[in-house]
Amino acid sequence: MDEGVDEAGWDVEPGDEIEPVVQAVGRLLRVCRESAGMSVSELAAALGYGEDMIRKIERGARIPRPECLDRADQILKAQGHLRAFMEDMRKARYPKKVRQLAELEQRSVEMLLYSNHNIHGLLQTEEYARTLFEMTQPALTDDVVERETAARVMRQAVLRREVAPTLSFVQEQVTLERPYGGKTVLRRQLEHILEVAQLRNVTFQVMPTDRQEHAGSQGLIEVLKFADGTAVGRSDGAFNGRPVSSPKDLRILELRYGMIRAQALTPRESQAFIERLLGRL
Repeated sequence: MDEGVDEAGWDVEPGDEIEPVVQAVGRLLRVCRESAGMSVSELAAALGYGEDMIRKIERGARIPRPECLDRADQILKAQGHLRAFMEDMRKARYPKKVRQLAELEQRSVEMLLYSNHNIHGLLQTEEYARTLFEMTQPALTDDVVERETAARVMRQAVLRREVAPTLSFVQEQVTLERPYGGKTVLRRQLEHILEVAQLRNVTFQVMPTDRQEHAGSQGLIEVLKFADGTAVGRSDGAFNGRPVSSPKDLRILELRYGMIRAQALTPRESQAFIERLLGRL
């Protein structure tokens, strides 16, 4: 099997905080393998992977996929000890920057999200997200495309968590019309947005292209608010694109976002707009 797209997992990023957990899982796998009286080559053959891949997992240099641990648990008769780490490895296999963003989103009680180039990641279908990553230049490997796509879809669990945050989305009209991946992908994406917009904790609005006044001319805006009263925000056209958390800087972003919402179509008008787009596809 080509280890460049091996289903066993991904290499640990240098300095990643999840490295100690991955190393602990690797040591546990080795202990279970040795207790079962199996060699590295025998376990590799049973799992369908190369010997080098198993060695990398055992020394904590490779993040095993949850499915790999599940199969190893059965083969080695580990009585669920390996399987107990499946959820940890499911989270660990996503890129560090995605895990950090997902953690902030999971903590949030309110999100203000204005997107002007692509449909926001929390609204993207798997097909749409994969198309975006496949178009990235320089080209990404198949392994990275799948990893990034899975990570983006994983973040969307925040939309329907038990105590869900209040989310406000404003999308530029062009992001809803550009047929990335073809008309079928776009149709499914628009249908998905209509579905998400029906959630009681979600408000979705469209910013029409023909607006003569637009407070979002400086680009993307994201503000995430937390239960303790703190918040973090960023904008392409403010503070050099860096995340900010001071009350003064956040007020600037919230002011701009409030004006964008006022200038956009209402939620009901936005729903009707998307339905018209679907009627033309």
